Amino acid sequence: MSSTFIGQKLRLSIFGQSHSAAIGMTLDGLPAGIEIDPDELQHFLNRRAPGQNDWSTPRKEEDRPDFLCGLKDGFTCGAPLTAVIHNNNTRPKDYSQLKITPRPGHADYTAEVKYRGFQDYSGGGHFSGRLTAPLCIAGGIVRQELRRHNITVDARIAAIAGIRDESAFEASVADKAFPVVDDEIGEQMRAAIQNAREDGDSVGGVIECVVRGLPVGVGEPMFDGVENQIARLIFAVPAVKGIEFGAGFEAAELRGSENNDPFLVKDGRIETAANHAGGILGGITNGMPVVFRAAVKPTPSISRAQQSVNLTTMEPQELRVTGRHDPCIVPRAVPVIEAAAALAVYDLILGESIWN
Repeated sequence: MSSTFIGQKLRLSIFGQSHSAAIGMTLDGLPAGIEIDPDELQHFLNRRAPGQNDWSTPRKEEDRPDFLCGLKDGFTCGAPLTAVIHNNNTRPKDYSQLKITPRPGHADYTAEVKYRGFQDYSGGGHFSGRLTAPLCIAGGIVRQELRRHNITVDARIAAIAGIRDESAFEASVADKAFPVVDDEIGEQMRAAIQNAREDGDSVGGVIECVVRGLPVGVGEPMFDGVENQIARLIFAVPAVKGIEFGAGFEAAELRGSENNDPFLVKDGRIETAANHAGGILGGITNGMPVVFRAAVKPTPSISRAQQSVNLTTMEPQELRVTGRHDPCIVPRAVPVIEAAAALAVYDLILGESIWN
């Protein structure tokens, strides 16, 4: 399985399965001397961890990283950094039926064909959103380092089940249990999630992420543009089905005079009057905040009856998924999107040698 991101300077490998003994990551290419605040990292991981509220799976995992190498006295030492999270609340028997009856909307069928039945199907195996926990270890670490250089990476829920938070996203909402700007809209979203749960169903949504503080000139045209690098890591997050930058698809409905961001001088520096470009022109940062949105599909694992097939008999078969699942993964995916974006941005900066 291809589970390694090879960037300009960073190399990230993710390993483990949803119900294996442990999951983890190895991050190579980090400069020596980066301080890791374990309490801050744990707080970041807790935002993604399951079993904490009524809109997530009841599976409870502490998600405490155990660093095996690459760390000395709280600082990176230049060696590859490896950390594991031990799985302590596994129930693989909940998924026995999925061996021959794949879930619609999930990777059960494609994995069965590609890996000839040898894949671990419990909880989705290596295709599970559980694997975003080690992604958050890596992203949480580089997010700390970015902030030391006054670069912030913050995300929020922009929409769930068609309910949109239209408020301006001007500051982090990371300290909120439900990461929206408008709390009243957030209550409507939570009600929609609860309704879906009661119906044995699920809902999806949109996550917006803003990277502030990037200097002008990061990125390259064509294949190494900022959009390319961010999108590559965002699509590593299970359930992400789309991404747009700035005005995104809405730009297709505008005239050039409406979509273009007029330049102006403010406090001696060049800015733009709007940010339809999402902070990127020609694949290169223009000094404005980098803004993108990721579309997250509804959770495929639902208890409502679905049409599937029996892979042994090749006959139609009704499927009702058992086990513990999120009726909406969007709230827990917010820090995951931050982690993926932070890794992409940090790798770009290392490639530009901006801090060397």
